[in-house]
Amino acid sequence: MRALLLLWIAPLVLFWGWYFLSLNDMNFGYVMLSRQLHDLIFQLYGEMLGIDPALIPGMIAKACVFDSFLVAGIVAFRRRRQISAWWHRQRSVRPPLNRIERVSSDGPRLPAE
Repeated sequence: MRALLLLWIAPLVLFWGWYFLSLNDMNFGYVMLSRQLHDLIFQLYGEMLGIDPALIPGMIAKACVFDSFLVAGIVAFRRRRQISAWWHRQRSVRPPLNRIERVSSDGPRLPAE
């Protein structure tokens, strides 16, 4: 299970790390993180897909959200017994209802008294 989560999160961290560093041209002397290469890569992908390059990051973000729900569903399915036990424990232990405290004739008692 940890391998699945690691194989899911590592590419996301690498891509989005590269994306935001190169988008803001924080290249630290590396050509890979330069804004020029960022624009060139998205221009190339835009030409290959036949769409505007500005739409690609949004499409990737939607795919990441979908993949995240898919991975969360797999994890939830694998741990369904533990989740069910937790759910039943939460439902069986209910907090007591708030009691209405009796108010004395001279008003409610304050904690400082």
